[in-house]
Amino acid sequence: MKKALVVMAAGMGSRFGGLKQLKKFGKDQKTLLDFAVEDAISAGFSEVCFVIRKDIEDAFKSEVSKKYEGKIEVLHAFQSLENLPSGYVVPEGRTKPWGTGQAVLSCKGIVKTPFLAINSDDYYGRGVYEIMGRFLDEKKSNTFALAGYRLGNTLSENGGVSRGICRVDESGFLVDVEEHSGLSDCGGGFVKDEFGERFSFDTLVSMNFWAFGTSIFDILESGFEEFLRENSANLKSEFYLPFAVDNAVKCGKVKVRVIPNSEKWQGVTYREDIEAVEKFLIENR
Repeated sequence: MKKALVVMAAGMGSRFGGLKQLKKFGKDQKTLLDFAVEDAISAGFSEVCFVIRKDIEDAFKSEVSKKYEGKIEVLHAFQSLENLPSGYVVPEGRTKPWGTGQAVLSCKGIVKTPFLAINSDDYYGRGVYEIMGRFLDEKKSNTFALAGYRLGNTLSENGGVSRGICRVDESGFLVDVEEHSGLSDCGGGFVKDEFGERFSFDTLVSMNFWAFGTSIFDILESGFEEFLRENSANLKSEFYLPFAVDNAVKCGKVKVRVIPNSEKWQGVTYREDIEAVEKFLIENR
């Protein structure tokens, strides 16, 4: 089955050299985005769609997209503040993007196959693309999936992190995702958040690695309009992808299977994380 990788990259600026998304790692000096696209190609994905801003289009295509041409079909979708449903306008003073839910919605009409949606600045591990790719090959029309990471495999040694704690039913389907901040290792195979609540290392968390069918676009479209009705005047509120999916689950519009994996996530939450990510990728890639 034809399937795509959607990469949310609208947060990348025009001065690429100074951004953590373009930091190079490992023996071959690749960006985390390079690893993602290469792993998707190895797992049988035939398209990659980069969600970017129009103002960085030329620089992005020159510095990023061009290197993948001939290896995979490259598409682009554009996220903008002005891309709103009929009857809505950008509030005066609004500069903050509308969030990851709108980022994926920007792909409507461009991505026409089942797809994965990921962040541009996370290393997810090679194996998870194989696992989630198989789900897309076999998926049912009303079922999506979320890669479930062990909380203990997603921590930073340099400070607390925020993670979406997943609650699943006895069949492995998502009940809800709840964001917790300040998560750090407290010893004995447990993690505590900023309020002292404890979780096992084996607790499944979301790292924003989703498998969707194209029906997600209608769900996001209606969800975005509902979000705007309630939040358009708030200059800092964002339409987050996990929130939109979580709401659709609770409304019975869709089921989401949480698929566990044993990959160790890598990312740069703190500047001090760079050394650890470099060491991991040299040893493992």
